[in-house]
Amino acid sequence: MVTRRDFLQTGSALAAAGFIAAPLIGCAARAETVARNPRPRAPTVLAQNTPRAPAPEVDIEPPPDIFDAQALDLEFWLKPRTISVTRPASGEKARLLYWRDGEMIDSAYQELCHLLRDVNGKETAPIDPKLLETLWGAQAFVARYGIESPVEILSGYRTPASNKRLIEEGVPAARQSLHIQGRAADVRIAHLNEEVLGGLVRSFRQGGVGFYYRAGPRGGWIHADTGLKRTWKG
Repeated sequence: MVTRRDFLQTGSALAAAGFIAAPLIGCAARAETVARNPRPRAPTVLAQNTPRAPAPEVDIEPPPDIFDAQALDLEFWLKPRTISVTRPASGEKARLLYWRDGEMIDSAYQELCHLLRDVNGKETAPIDPKLLETLWGAQAFVARYGIESPVEILSGYRTPASNKRLIEEGVPAARQSLHIQGRAADVRIAHLNEEVLGGLVRSFRQGGVGFYYRAGPRGGWIHADTGLKRTWKG
């Protein structure tokens, strides 16, 4: 299970090796980018048979916080979006190109709405595209660090009846849940614990994030929605 410390150590190593450039600041809503250019180094000339002087200490700028999606450049948000999704409750899996050239691909969007349907109530509803943007963004973000795992959808859209049933069974569910509006999902990504995934999802600033810590091999999950920006532990 990858922790925040693991990610930060990876980011530091990549920065020291020159694989992470100075960050470009951006956001999910088409932001301007600001580049930070490293200071040029003067070339060092050594005369033949001259003892090599000790290398001067160089201050390395700390890498960007890789949990902060605001450090992504604009190019990240303009490239085509392909998301891999699994739905344990139904056994379904899909890898879909759903957004390209600034437009949603309707057939793929409809399939994603089906995958995020109420499996128990057997009903489908439109899913907020901003929610899909966050789920794709989290998956694409960690893929840059070698973690290529599907987004596991534990719960997507819920009918009011399904939501009420969960409450009666003692399952954490709000009476006015955004799941009912197609604006929330409970998700996991393999190899990411709740702290890592939740911190990343929160940095997209698209809405609320709930951290549901659970013991066991499968671990807990993260609630992501497109409502008010807030966090909680369940």
